[in-house]
Formats: sequence, C-alpha cells, structure tokens
Amino acid sequence: MKIARGIWLLGLVCTTAGACNKKNGGGGYNNGGEQREDTSGTVIVTPADPNTAGTIGFFMDGWMQRKFTAPAFTEKAPPSAAAYTVTVDASTVLTKISPALFGNNTNIWMTQMTNQPKLITHLSNLNPGILRFPGGNNSSVYFWNSAGWPPADAPPKLQDANGAEIDAGYWFGGNTAEWTMSVDNYYRVLQQTGTEGIITVNYGYARYGTGADPVAAAAHLAADWVRADKGRTRYWEVGNESNGTWQAGYRIDQSKNKDGQPQIVTGELYGKHFKVFADSMRKAAAENGKPIFIGVQLLEHEPANWATPTDREWNNGVLKQAGTAADYYIIHSYYTAYNTNSNPPEVLASAEAVTKAMADHVTAAIARAGVPVKPLALTEWNIFAVGSQQMVSQVAGMHAVLVIGELMRNRYGLACRWDLANAWDNGNDHGLFSQGEPASGEQKWDPRPAFYYLYYFRQFVGDRFINAEVSGANSGINAYASTFSSGEAGVTLVNKSSSARDVQLAFKNFKPGGRYYWYVLTGGDGVSSFSRKVFINGSGPSGIAGGPADYATLKAFSATAAQGVKVSLPPMSVVCMVVEPD
Repeated sequence: MKIARGIWLLGLVCTTAGACNKKNGGGGYNNGGEQREDTSGTVIVTPADPNTAGTIGFFMDGWMQRKFTAPAFTEKAPPSAAAYTVTVDASTVLTKISPALFGNNTNIWMTQMTNQPKLITHLSNLNPGILRFPGGNNSSVYFWNSAGWPPADAPPKLQDANGAEIDAGYWFGGNTAEWTMSVDNYYRVLQQTGTEGIITVNYGYARYGTGADPVAAAAHLAADWVRADKGRTRYWEVGNESNGTWQAGYRIDQSKNKDGQPQIVTGELYGKHFKVFADSMRKAAAENGKPIFIGVQLLEHEPANWATPTDREWNNGVLKQAGTAADYYIIHSYYTAYNTNSNPPEVLASAEAVTKAMADHVTAAIARAGVPVKPLALTEWNIFAVGSQQMVSQVAGMHAVLVIGELMRNRYGLACRWDLANAWDNGNDHGLFSQGEPASGEQKWDPRPAFYYLYYFRQFVGDRFINAEVSGANSGINAYASTFSSGEAGVTLVNKSSSARDVQLAFKNFKPGGRYYWYVLTGGDGVSSFSRKVFINGSGPSGIAGGPADYATLKAFSATAAQGVKVSLPPMSVVCMVVEPD
C-alpha cells in the first residue's frame, strides 16, 4: 500500500552537545538531512538511502514506503533481565528492501486456483508480491497457447539422460480441466491477489523440436506469449534448470534434429540460443510498448568433481555467450543436502551459509567472465531434507525467515519459494498449503507452518534494512532489523538453539517510544525437533497440523518501552517485533 511519508523518521541520534555522527550529503528518507528534536533534546538526522545495488537493480522498481499500524494487543510482562543483547543500528541504511523477495511458485497441477476462495484469501493475506508460472520442470514441455495438442514438430517421445525414449508428457496452457491451471486463470489469480508475475518460457522445445529451425520456432512461441501478455508481465525467464540431466532437452535424438545441435546441451549452446529468444521477445515487447526483463540461468555453486561436463562448464559458457545480453541472472537452491534426513541445526545453518555462498559464487563467475553485474534472482528455493517431515514442519518456517533475512543482507533482487502446493509424499512436501490428501490429516488449502512464519515476518518487516548485532557467547540467535517510513523499527529474532534466551534490544540512533509489539512463534510437539504445528503467542491449531485459524486477527503481545525493550525467546522460536519511535 502506498502511503505518504511519515513526519517522524528514523535516523541518526545525536545530542545537542554535538556528540553526533552526522552524515553529510544528500539522500535520507526524504532526500534531505531532516532533523528534529524530541522532548529530551535528542536530535534525529535521517540517514541517506544508498544507491541500489547492481544485484538488486530494477527489482527495486516496485518499492513503496511501508507504514506500520499498531495491532490490537495483550499486555505482556517482559523479562526483568537479559543475558543477550541485540544492538539495532538505525544510523545507516544498508539497502532499501526489494519488494520482490517474498515471492512463491504456482504450478500447473494445483487446480485452477481462481475458484478456490480459501486459498485466495490466505494468499492475499500473505501478500507474496510475485508468483512464478508455470513452474519447474514442466516449463520445458509447456505449450502455453494450446488447449491439448503440441505443435507438429514436437515429437511424442523424448530422450532421458541415458538415451531411453520416454513419453513427452506435454502440458498445455489452454487446458481448463479443474486439476490443472490455465494461462488465463493464472492471470486472474494475479489480479485476485494483487501480485505480479514472472513467467518461464519453454526452452526445451528449442532442443527437441524436429523442425528445420527449432530454436527460431521456440523463440517465436515465447515471443507470441509476450505479445499475448500485453505488458502485464515484466519478468521473464528462458528455460528452467536447462543444465539438468532431468530436464526435457538435456539430451536429444540427433537423428531427428535438423540444425546440427549436439546430443547433450552445454552452457555455451544455451547462451547462444538465449540471445535468439531475447531478441524475439524484446521485439514483441516493443510492439506492446512495455519493456520486459529477461533472465538467463546460472548454477549457484561450484560443480563437484563428479558433475557432468555440462555442469562444469555451464556458467563459463552461458556468461561468454549471454552475459551481456541477459537482463538478470537466475539461480535455484534447495539449501540442504539432497535426499538426506537433515536435523534441525543442519537445516537452519544452511540459510545463512548457502545464501552468502551463492552470491559469492555468482559474483566470482561474472568477474572471471568480465561481464556486467546484473540483478540476481533466486526463482526456486526450499529444502531437500527428507525422512522426518522437515518440509512441512515449523523448522521449515524458521528456515524461510532466515533465508529471506539473508537475501536482504546479501542484496538479492528477487526470490520465489517453491511452491504453493505439491504432493504429500509422507511429509516430503514442499507445498506451503495442503492439497488435502487423506494421509496428511489436513483439509484442502490448510496452511503449513511455514505460511505463518512468512506471514508475520512480512507484517513486521519495514522498507529499509539496517544492521543488527547479537552479543553474548553462543547465543544461537539471528537478528534482522528494518525501519518503516512511518518511523518504527522492525526486529525479527530467530532463536536456533534448544534453550530459551532472554534478549534486550539496544539502539543506536533510534529512541524507543511508548510501546513495542511482538508475536512469538514456536513449534508444537517436540519443540526442539520437527513439529507440524506452530503456536503463535500460545495459540495453536485445532487439528494435527498448521497454526491458529484466527492468525490474521490474533492479538500481539505488547509492553511499554519505559524500562527498555526486552523479550523472551523460547527454544527454537521466532519473534517478530516492532518498536514505536519516541
């Protein structure tokens, strides 16, 4: 929601005696060095907004000021003392927060969505900002403009990584059956939920197509989608994980190919093809009079020594061919070790370590290639941990908060979690919402724990990211701080340890006002392990999983800030807090 900038702005606190670290120069929240005194004589000087990082770029275009509205609350006594201190420093804005970091993935096997009011209500409340479509590997066998039949040059059989022929299994954007989602209904969902789209076009067709020029045919198909889109979508991707052995088009039947392509895809080949796609798609966008941004796929980490030759040379080849032609770089990550029964500490530790490592890896790759820094988009992310229902647990919710906090810290431009709904598979289910399978014990579209963590984090994060430092030995606490343009400080604390922590907030360049408000999110059964339940300020689900049904109206805890800002963090908990300014 766009609002007018508040009169009371966060900034640098100094004394009238001159003990002040004032920033000179322009900027500030109101492009000025605005100052004001409070009743104690403390002077507030607004810090300058930094230049937008190249790794965020145009994904910041939708940025808006955020205004915090105090919720209804229950008075809560804070702890009398605290062993740990979190220092919140509002003197410097590290970055304005990209509005595209809270996205998610739709897919084409989760119903038409638009006629599912329960789902639409939860999704509107969540306010993800971005929804990706058609989602995942099916993008490589997706024909957006057909109701049920592929083009004549799309073969009925494709080759898997070993050369075996398998049914192509094509999907179609004009299919209106209830179990799938059509292109038209995807656009309707965006309207219903007030979100923006990011669309992945079919690159695989450029490889397995049997026409005289399969690359041109696939690029034309993508460009026609841009034309039909009529400027509704700014962000586009060419292909999905096209380096992967599991992807349609990774290996092709050369006997059916007519333009001399190699049997196995390479990064250099994909990069060459990308330029053909981008040229066709940009011409189509020009016809609509609306600019678009087109992303190119990179690998997020250094390939292992056993990786395929395609993976080992992927980034070098892609950047050599398309590093200047692409508008942004795309990566995917599922953070934890593949198909491994990871424990809670392993899952939670991955958020910080992997997010930074990916940014460092991509930065190093583009430096070696001598190509420009571009915005970075993590268009699929989740965890691969299996065996203990990790994906549907409160630990997945804690992990989600940690990931988005680290994405802010490392200045990513866009992120879309995978995905809104999937399949139960004994709890190895990435879905944020249940599809209502009987084995799950849930009702259709019941939110999983991660939904509640993302919902409250979204409510309590402002529009500018600032620094927060944790002191105290072996705290196990991660802290993420932000400011609202209406003046408040938002602080989210993640206690990863299996012991309770009492925390006091200290402030640099911010003076707490009358009250602070917070929500405490904890697991249910087995608090320090994996639980399918989440309790919020003590209120939990009525069934075997999920969270409180009244999450959107649940009262916050609140206390006055007169004796300082203190809060208790139960074991394995997340606390989302906002502190009023003086």
